[in-house]
Amino acid sequence: MELKLKKEDIFLGLESVTKEEAIIAAGQKLVDKGCVEPSYIDYMLEREKVMTTYMGLGIAIPHGTNEAKNTIKESGVVFLQYPQGVQFDEELAYLVIGIAGKGDEHLEILSNIAIKIEDELVERLKVTTDEQDFLDAFGA
Repeated sequence: MELKLKKEDIFLGLESVTKEEAIIAAGQKLVDKGCVEPSYIDYMLEREKVMTTYMGLGIAIPHGTNEAKNTIKESGVVFLQYPQGVQFDEELAYLVIGIAGKGDEHLEILSNIAIKIEDELVERLKVTTDEQDFLDAFGA
């Protein structure tokens, strides 16, 4: 599954917030985009309680639990950039990537993101002020 990233899926220069607020913000962007029902956000928070969605390299990828499947209307991805970082337990996440995958598409989405992530790219994306950098990295 291609990410089909658009400029309106990218939110740059956000003020640092709590982990929960960042997850809620990512979930709300997925709701606003029409990908998920509002209750999906609760499943994202639940997932975080069970196991952190911090993936390393300054990236967190919050997503819902398996029980959230019926709240997903269509697959989607949103990128939220926090230049000062968001505390995810002992780590700082500069990029919070909210995802929702219809069926098993969440695995494809995670894979597509993981393949493209490298230190140099993350260093650039965590401070950029240009959405085009995200579009170039993850395909428009």
